[in-house]
Amino acid sequence: MEVQVAPLRSWEDFFPGSDRFARPDFKDISKWNNRVVNNLLYYQTNYLMVAAVVVAIVGFLSPLNMLIGGTVVVLVFLGFVWVSHNKDILRRMKKQYPTTFVIVIMLSSYFLISYLGDVMVFMFGITLPLLLMFIHASLRLRNIKNKLENKKEEIGLKKTPMGIILDALEQQEDNINKLADYISKVKE
Repeated sequence: MEVQVAPLRSWEDFFPGSDRFARPDFKDISKWNNRVVNNLLYYQTNYLMVAAVVVAIVGFLSPLNMLIGGTVVVLVFLGFVWVSHNKDILRRMKKQYPTTFVIVIMLSSYFLISYLGDVMVFMFGITLPLLLMFIHASLRLRNIKNKLENKKEEIGLKKTPMGIILDALEQQEDNINKLADYISKVKE
């Protein structure tokens, strides 16, 4: 299946009035995770643009350190994904605690970058965009269009870059299994 880039959502949709933002229910981690995953899928191009602006600014101020920092984070992420696919204990941790998994990746990257050079580039150029994405995805309430677009991704009608990353973090597998169970129940 061909990878499709999600459309850039309008500013009014990305940042509507305060009535479309709410604190997540911290007691229901599953519901909070679902909100974050769905918003990451729906607003992925907007998040990419925000991250690109921050990375461009930091990259302009310190290009070599930004290149080193980005390379380290990508290599650490790929290494953790590879190891987690080969070790069951890490695979379970990644699936049950995706935020912890990402924090471990970021901390590992931080220590490697501090060993190699400029930590501030890591903090502003890599961590800040991820933090902004996570905060927005956690607070932004979903709408009907968001839910419909995400169902297409879940059942495999379309594949997006964020969907590939979330698959690597095993955050969409449960939704597909739930849908398959529902379809089998309907057939019976």
